[in-house]
Amino acid sequence: MRRNFVLSHLQHLFPTFTMRFAEAFLLVTMTTISLSAVAQTKDADVVVVKSKKLQDKSNDENAPTEVSSEQISGRPERFVHFDYEVEVLKGTTSLNADRAIYRVLDDEMEATGSVRLQRSGDCYTGDSVRLQLDTGAGYILNPTYKLLRTNAQGKADRIDFESEERSSIINGTYSTCEGLDPDWYLKADTMKLDTGLDTGVAGKSVVYFKGVPILATPSFIPLSFPLSGARHSGLLPPGFGTSSKGGLELDLPYYFNIAPNRDLTVHPKLIQRRGLQIGLDGRYLGTTYAGETNFEGILNDQQTKTNRYALTSIHNQKLLPQLDFSWNVNAASDDAYPADFSRSITKTAQRLLLRETNLVYYGSFWSAALRASNYQVLQDIVAPIVRPYDRLPQLQLHAGQSDAMGFDWSVDTIFTRFWHPTLLRGDRTVFNPQISYPIVQSSFFVVPKISFHATAYHLSNPAIGQDADFRRVLPTISLDSGLVFERQTKLFGATMTQTLEPRLFYVNTPYRDQSNFPNFDSANADFNFAQIFSENRFTGNDRIGDSNQITTALVSRYIEENGEERFKLALGERFYFNTQRVSLDNAVSPSRSDLLLAGSGKLLDTLSAEASLQMSQSDRQSIRSNYGMRWQPATKKVLNLDYRFQRDSLKQLDLSGQWPIADRWYAVGRSNYSLRDKKIVDGLVGFEYKDDCWSFRLVGQRFVTATNTNTTSFFIQLELNGLSKLGSNPIEILKKNISGYQPIN
Repeated sequence: MRRNFVLSHLQHLFPTFTMRFAEAFLLVTMTTISLSAVAQTKDADVVVVKSKKLQDKSNDENAPTEVSSEQISGRPERFVHFDYEVEVLKGTTSLNADRAIYRVLDDEMEATGSVRLQRSGDCYTGDSVRLQLDTGAGYILNPTYKLLRTNAQGKADRIDFESEERSSIINGTYSTCEGLDPDWYLKADTMKLDTGLDTGVAGKSVVYFKGVPILATPSFIPLSFPLSGARHSGLLPPGFGTSSKGGLELDLPYYFNIAPNRDLTVHPKLIQRRGLQIGLDGRYLGTTYAGETNFEGILNDQQTKTNRYALTSIHNQKLLPQLDFSWNVNAASDDAYPADFSRSITKTAQRLLLRETNLVYYGSFWSAALRASNYQVLQDIVAPIVRPYDRLPQLQLHAGQSDAMGFDWSVDTIFTRFWHPTLLRGDRTVFNPQISYPIVQSSFFVVPKISFHATAYHLSNPAIGQDADFRRVLPTISLDSGLVFERQTKLFGATMTQTLEPRLFYVNTPYRDQSNFPNFDSANADFNFAQIFSENRFTGNDRIGDSNQITTALVSRYIEENGEERFKLALGERFYFNTQRVSLDNAVSPSRSDLLLAGSGKLLDTLSAEASLQMSQSDRQSIRSNYGMRWQPATKKVLNLDYRFQRDSLKQLDLSGQWPIADRWYAVGRSNYSLRDKKIVDGLVGFEYKDDCWSFRLVGQRFVTATNTNTTSFFIQLELNGLSKLGSNPIEILKKNISGYQPIN
């Protein structure tokens, strides 16, 4: 019926068409005509019709417009009427309606009745629509809409299309929730959407949640929101929270998208008990440089009556293909700043603020580095610490090669000028060449090595009667060796490869009295599996330990067929053939070290465990131990249990987790409990709720800011998908405190 009816109308409208031509045309296009051809035909004698199968729609602006309907009438040189089941196609735009009229001179299509419009995946329905087919400009009345990128939808009195990418919504709503009664929606007198910039800007607007208005903005403060993950300038949602030090906090950030590789966020924050704090966060990224600078300050703190601030700045830049430059600067106005402003850019427990700059040049097998650094110490009155030495400057030359005729060699030369306001100051030059000949096979390795450590000091402010110059040259020989045995075995019913890896490491360094030498940067190294295979038991270069010792270790692994390590067990111990005489604390040297034991692995696919133990061989007592288990049966389900012990100083039980407790509800928490002091050192508890288009978080945290000083903070956040996050964000705190935590949204 449709084909014959259209054919008769075509014959009536265009008598120059022959019956044969019209029938052939209908077999291909099924009543589709090209309006681009109509627009070009002024005498109405000929209408060129093209098949949809032959159209190239990659260029939407130049693509032909195709229309089909049950009835066609009009004057092709001026207008054409389409009635019943009208369909208009142009590139990525399609329009369906009951009736339509095409105005040839204006290249404009107007449609009414059950209008349905699709543009680049976005869908609109309304009473009537008018479109310029070449530019995409026009409007639709009483529309509902749905956007493809964010799954956002809403309704309005009118939508004006400025182009294919830009549109204005008049007296409309916006929400990413499904259904006729969304949980939240934005209602505004005007909304401008730009899909090209992925940006939405609302004029005078109100955000409703569960039918209750929760946020309103006047017309002179536009509310901007993303249509995808793209960045754009505008007022960000307010953040609010509370802490025991500052009281209620309200943050009103504004984001400046300066360029694709630069941005700036301004954070005016009102703190109830302290006043107005201003924060700046600037980021930049280039092909040869990157960096970020954060500053926050408050004039006339209501509690201290002083001006207070904090700063952190990081920059990395490649000046030349082989020349790198960087800085890392941190500062605070006073010792108590991190404790008083627990949400500050300085870490709450951080007491040493580094300031350093580096210049590094890379050669083919060598490098040269120039460094200047010092620290600002934020003192805790109850537990003061000594300020580290400034390096003003430090020059380091390093050269080395691997597998040079079978040898590995390196040479390090370090010159450092150490400065301190109250302690001994001076210069130190270190020259440390070393060479080894690794013999490595699949089942064993042997690495003999020899090195020399030459050090020279010149003191600038020696004490009366103290020498100003010191020199030391010490050789060190070592031999590292190991075997690897493998066998096939079964564990928990699965075929695995078990390894047995014994290792011996011998070190010999002669004794040299260093009791009168200055100590700028040396300390006792932490005793662990990495350290027992090192040649010096001290960190830094001011103390070289005398040694005649051998380290023994045994490692066994269970490796699954896919190459994943299922279990690892290790034990190690160091045996001394001499009495160690070089020390920092006059400790008596034992004949052998503490025994180290460690193990880790997956007991089940969802259950993993790890343990480490340091045991004294003299009194058979535990010196330090750590035990931990993690159960993670599914996503967003994790429980962690850790026990930490250090003789005479630490005994803690740490429990943390994330777990669903009801439909869409999750509980999060952490309790770090001191068994010695019988109190919670760090604690966190909270709840999260996830809906289809929004989520809610309520988290409380109590943590140590100084000795015998704690701070309590509360975080409340409502996240409206596709619009904004209202409140203070606890995500990073949850990730830091709960190992394995996964955001619910």
